[in-house]
Amino acid sequence: MSLFDWFANRRKSVPISPDRQEREIADGLWVKCERCGALTYTKDLQANQMVCLECDYHMQVYSDDRIAQLIDENTWRPVAADLCSVDPLNFRDRKPYGDRLREYREKTGQLDAVQTGIGLLHGEPVALGVMDFRFMGGSMGSVVGEKLTRLIERGTREGYPVLIVCSSGGARMQEGMLSLMQMAKISGALERHREHKLLYIPVLTHPTTGGVTASFAMLGDIILAEPGATIGFAGRRVIEQTLREKLPDDFQTSEYLMAHGFIDAIVPRTQLKKTLAQLIRLHRPPQPPQRPFVTLPESKSLTHHVNSAEETQHR
Repeated sequence: MSLFDWFANRRKSVPISPDRQEREIADGLWVKCERCGALTYTKDLQANQMVCLECDYHMQVYSDDRIAQLIDENTWRPVAADLCSVDPLNFRDRKPYGDRLREYREKTGQLDAVQTGIGLLHGEPVALGVMDFRFMGGSMGSVVGEKLTRLIERGTREGYPVLIVCSSGGARMQEGMLSLMQMAKISGALERHREHKLLYIPVLTHPTTGGVTASFAMLGDIILAEPGATIGFAGRRVIEQTLREKLPDDFQTSEYLMAHGFIDAIVPRTQLKKTLAQLIRLHRPPQPPQRPFVTLPESKSLTHHVNSAEETQHR
């Protein structure tokens, strides 16, 4: 008799008391930390912005939650919210690209891998873009590039600082050269923003890699990152095989980049909104924004806000 069979027989022979009941835990009530294994009540974790209360591990959050964490209530106004990707190359791997897009739209409730809009951050008007890793790994396709470009141009016209929360695996291979072109397009818009002496701050979160790192993620006036975030261009294995040497264990982490001068500060998520507000006030231009920021009434649904014809017409 095997040890497995012996335990199975023992389990059958032990009578189960009618008073003994299995303790059931509702799905989503507790969250287990990936680093330390601590179980935390979900509401307590959400109140701490999804940062582990035991080890300060920063769990991944997505665009809706990130906007709620950074933007003052009832001030979010989407920009180019109705843009969605098409399949210009009729690309197919294991399944057609068009089918993948439909699946991710249904799964995430988002049209693509970034949300862009205007809002108030501690009373300061900002143009904010938030990438969403759930949507095809936050990959940068033509719509991501177009939405970010329109956001930056809107911020330039109205004199607002631009903030982009980066979370991406890089360019979207299903769109080929069209996705790579977005690197230059976004970078050009940022250069025009800089020429107007306006502030741009990227916030690098886990993970920020590939073409996003090679373009707008590293073009900030001040570059911030979350603790423990993976930040890099090529993968660790590719670099090790190319250099034929072992890389440090903390290579491509925000702490490693901070030590080597690639980023300016590592800011815990719970302090991010306060830190951004302070930086914006310190770098406020001497002249006020060209257009005053107008908040929406509380009764008006933000999710159904209609953009202007200029924003909704795809280039």
